[in-house]
Amino acid sequence: MVSDSGSREPGSLYIVATPIGNLDDITVRASRILAQVDRVAAEDTRHSGKLLQHLGISKPLLALHDHNERDKAASVLDRIAAGESIALISDAGTPLISDPGYVLVRDARARGIRVIPVPGPCAFVAALSAAGLPTDRFLFEGFLSAKASARRAALKSLGREAATMVFYEAPRRVSAMLADVGECLGRGRQVVVARELTKTFETFYHGSAEEVLAQLKDDPNAAKGEFVVIVAGAPSSERSEDVLDVDRLLNLLLPELPLRQVAKIVAELTGGSKNELYQRALALRNE
Repeated sequence: MVSDSGSREPGSLYIVATPIGNLDDITVRASRILAQVDRVAAEDTRHSGKLLQHLGISKPLLALHDHNERDKAASVLDRIAAGESIALISDAGTPLISDPGYVLVRDARARGIRVIPVPGPCAFVAALSAAGLPTDRFLFEGFLSAKASARRAALKSLGREAATMVFYEAPRRVSAMLADVGECLGRGRQVVVARELTKTFETFYHGSAEEVLAQLKDDPNAAKGEFVVIVAGAPSSERSEDVLDVDRLLNLLLPELPLRQVAKIVAELTGGSKNELYQRALALRNE
């Protein structure tokens, strides 16, 4: 962009969401921005070239992906500082959501470069909106480890999580992941799996972890496509007592009330042991 004085002004970095399957989901604004920028930084230039061709847009493409982002970010930002405007897109959906771009955006902010989000499709948001599980609180975990032991350890650490949990998973691992969900979180834990969102063969599987795993095994097409796995949060009976919250309650009451009364009140509020809470309150007071 050129100023009235004829000098080159700094450009901007646009974070542009693109369709996750159905090309009709591209927004009017995203199409306009892609047509106006000087060039496009893409996760896969061949894949993104087809999208731009579909939109009737011809732009120079820069490859920016997991393997080169740290090396390429500075040169991309140098172009923007020199006056170019660049759009960052991923293969599908919103950049940075389990996709490259974090280093570029972080460094752009550090250099005072304007970063402009252009919102649009996002696979996990689309899946959540149609899953029928609670959405007032959710935890996006992205891809779990491909290693079974690490995946199970991660799931076990989430066993008492109250929020709805959202994961991405590859088709070759989704059955193994669901088996681990059943083993680590309980076979009755409610699950929704969304496959091929916005595409011709979009499918939702829902039920207990065990039931959904059986549905996938019975579907000959289940090994194809992209998957979003949504797992219900733990029921209240399975949630752990939060020690930090208990300590906070104890610390708030200790200056005001005798130890035994503090322990009794907190036991009634949390369902904890009055004797154990008395000992904890005593320890806190001594500290």
